[in-house]
Amino acid sequence: MGSVTIKEVAQRAGVSPGTVSNALNRPELVAPATRERVEEAIRELGFVRHGSASTLRAGHSRTIGLSVMDIGNPFFTDVAAGVEETASALGYAVILGNSAGSLDKEERNLLVLAEQRVRGVLITPSDDDPARFDRLRERGISVVLVDHPAHRPDQCSVTVNDEGGGQMAMAHLLERGARRICHLTGPLSIRQCRERATGARQAVLAAGLDPAATLEVVEMPAMTARAGQRAAERMLAAGRLPEAVFCANDLLAMGLLRGLLLAGVRVPGDVALIGYDDIEFAAASAVSLSSIRQPTHRLGQIATELLLDECDNPDTHAHQQIIFQPELVVRESTGSAR
Repeated sequence: MGSVTIKEVAQRAGVSPGTVSNALNRPELVAPATRERVEEAIRELGFVRHGSASTLRAGHSRTIGLSVMDIGNPFFTDVAAGVEETASALGYAVILGNSAGSLDKEERNLLVLAEQRVRGVLITPSDDDPARFDRLRERGISVVLVDHPAHRPDQCSVTVNDEGGGQMAMAHLLERGARRICHLTGPLSIRQCRERATGARQAVLAAGLDPAATLEVVEMPAMTARAGQRAAERMLAAGRLPEAVFCANDLLAMGLLRGLLLAGVRVPGDVALIGYDDIEFAAASAVSLSSIRQPTHRLGQIATELLLDECDNPDTHAHQQIIFQPELVVRESTGSAR
């Protein structure tokens, strides 16, 4: 059997082929009852839209791209869920790319997305070079930065105040009485890590304390649970535990927590612990984890809305650089420090 045509869908729905085309491409022009008849006919006949033809006519597809740094991190999984949910409601599909923090891989992902003629790209970039995004925009592909600030007025971005979050986490530990604190972080070449570390130092200074005596920054090559457990092993081998640890994300914190508990260290009795992101597992860990909550789903939703508004309304679209504020979530892991 050959593929079902728009003409056959129109006959089944009792409308013209032009109405079917509008229902597919410009549904706002079709009355809701008529759209329902067309959609029912499409389901009954098994009609599949010929995407390549419409892409060639329009110069783009009904898809957007999403490039993230680490899809294994639940933070980015939650952001992606917000993107997909919003895009789907607006009639778009999402092509996901994972750069794994590699600029070369990110470049390859962007090339593939351009070849697929995506309508726009959401990206958590690996660096601050805007030239790559200018090349996409020259091809008619809009770009919105996610979890990364834009440094120019003609670029949309959605991010969270990471310095404020780092300051909030450290202030919480100081308020609990800790005075020997370790900040366990990922590579400081990553903007988020760098800004959270800056915020932590600001909190120590604001408390009138000496950062050199109060705060030790330990940089790990990765922000994973495995890296956190390795950090716990090193702390235990050194023979002198800090009073509290601020981890730059929840995966590091959960790995550190596991390593400490396996060695018989009490959390928070011996070491208070706070993470960052407030992923779903934070509340369900063996000792529920205090954390700095980021509005991950909201990040994905707003970024997608900005992107598609720029795509659909280029003449009236107003570029925005939106900064959300994080939130302190206190749980069992930050009781009174020693």
